[in-house]
Amino acid sequence: MLTVLRNSWALLLGMMLLMLGNGMQGSLLGIRGEMEKMGTFQLSIVMSCYFLGFLFGSRMVPDMLRRVGHVRVFAALGSMISAVLVMYAVAPNWIAWSLMRVVIGFSFSGVYITAESWLNDASSNETRGQALSIYLIVQMVGIIAAQGLLNLGDPGGYILFIIPSVLVSIAFTPILLSVSQAPAFASTKPLSFRFLYNASPLGCIGMFILGGIFSAQFGMAAVWGSQAGLSVRDISIFIAGIYVGGVLFQFPIGWLSDRIDRRKMVLATSAVGAVALLIPVAWDIPFWALCGIGAIGGGVSNPLYSLLLAYVNDYIDKSAMAGASAGLLFINGLGAISGPVITGWIMGLVGPRGFFLFMALLFAALAIYAMYRMTRRRRTADATSSFTAVSPSGTAIALEAVMMAADGEGPEADSSNSAVARP
Repeated sequence: MLTVLRNSWALLLGMMLLMLGNGMQGSLLGIRGEMEKMGTFQLSIVMSCYFLGFLFGSRMVPDMLRRVGHVRVFAALGSMISAVLVMYAVAPNWIAWSLMRVVIGFSFSGVYITAESWLNDASSNETRGQALSIYLIVQMVGIIAAQGLLNLGDPGGYILFIIPSVLVSIAFTPILLSVSQAPAFASTKPLSFRFLYNASPLGCIGMFILGGIFSAQFGMAAVWGSQAGLSVRDISIFIAGIYVGGVLFQFPIGWLSDRIDRRKMVLATSAVGAVALLIPVAWDIPFWALCGIGAIGGGVSNPLYSLLLAYVNDYIDKSAMAGASAGLLFINGLGAISGPVITGWIMGLVGPRGFFLFMALLFAALAIYAMYRMTRRRRTADATSSFTAVSPSGTAIALEAVMMAADGEGPEADSSNSAVARP
């Protein structure tokens, strides 16, 4: 671990600062949008546009990297992020915000792809798993800490938009000054949807559903909090609780999933999520209980993401893992685009409770589908890949490398830098 920190401290520090900026912007827009009298559905479109931009970036950034190189792409996209974070406060209009969210989603996609390429290239087979695990922890810590920064100023002013812009600008300094050589970049072609669906219908449908859950959790939580009349402090605590739950639940669920049928784990965790999130729909509960519900929601959705990836990999050859990862992340991204929009529509119909209702319905749908799939195919595959904790904000580069490291292998040279990202 010390070797990893010594070799990659600048990149890890820079990524933490980037995640502070990214973690602030989504929450801040939800709060400020309510203050600007934007409608719930309008804000849902704003939030959805980030995931649309991210999906565009995952397809277009690899060509940019090959044409002009890592350093130029990294610096250019970083400048775009910093500028957009300030422009939010200059143009508080939902149409302008939607366009800016597409730009910033595109830019963060490119930044993640580039940073993870560097980190992966700088690691050996022996240290790659540690390096990427630390990287994912750094991402989570940055997002959680970002919620605390929301309490440093007035969401109705400029300071809270300037802080993430400054953090992002500073983040690129240690990275660009310390990285001496750009890695070779080769794009991994996603496997066809037909191939993935034939290998695991549950994996494909589950990843699409989870995309909607993730984007609703992290895109609409602040909108829900503002509509429910929570203070900035309470909103930041609630959102931080979602991420904390995601960290704490990963390893217990992962440990169990390597020992019993993964479909049973998908069914059980989805059912827990559905039941927990129906509680605030049916009853008025105190804020501390809402935070617990949020932690459970994040605590089951994050492991489900890793669980479905491991389940699909149980049914394919290891040589196909890179393409499968890219394809599944693309499916997840498609689901993420629709999540905030549908959540906003439901909240417009039933009020703030619609935030929890939408996610509860998706969890229930995943549980029912998992139960159905258990009746259609007997468990014929042994676990050929270990459960590996994976953040939904990682790209296919990190995903492929960390899975291969968990299985005791290093990525092949021609596929270590796959090019499909996930927000």
